[in-house]
Amino acid sequence: MPHFWDNNTPINADRGNVVKRLISNSPEETRYAGEELASTLLPGDIVAIFGSLGSGKTVLIKGISRGLGVVEKVTSPTFTLIHEYIGRVPVYHFDFCRIESPEEIFELGCDEYFYREGICLVEWPDRIVEYLPKKRIDIYLRIHFNKGLKYKREILICKL
Repeated sequence: MPHFWDNNTPINADRGNVVKRLISNSPEETRYAGEELASTLLPGDIVAIFGSLGSGKTVLIKGISRGLGVVEKVTSPTFTLIHEYIGRVPVYHFDFCRIESPEEIFELGCDEYFYREGICLVEWPDRIVEYLPKKRIDIYLRIHFNKGLKYKREILICKL
């Protein structure tokens, strides 16, 4: 079970307020955090997931998807940009790691998904953040490298 910290600590004005702050000590805890978050999501929500390579973005998305009732295997759409899943609501999983310019999202029609009644889960949103709707949930994953710890992640969930 993840350990939750103070829920009212603001990060800064442009990122909104921290709704939840937790430490995950395993991929299972990160997936569980995603499942718990899924219970709060509504159709039309956009979740932007920030973090470095290997920080647990896809693991968190697997948990969110499971929590939304997706039964098929969830994988990162690194080369296809988007995967669509059927759950209690449609789930649109984006990975913008490989885009070369933000304008590509318009050329491919990705931006249209942001205004549908499904839930959008966006990996590497920092590459297109200026084109994301202002009303969204931002999640920040940070790896903690402590001696002897193989897996420790800080997860901050902010509502804009």
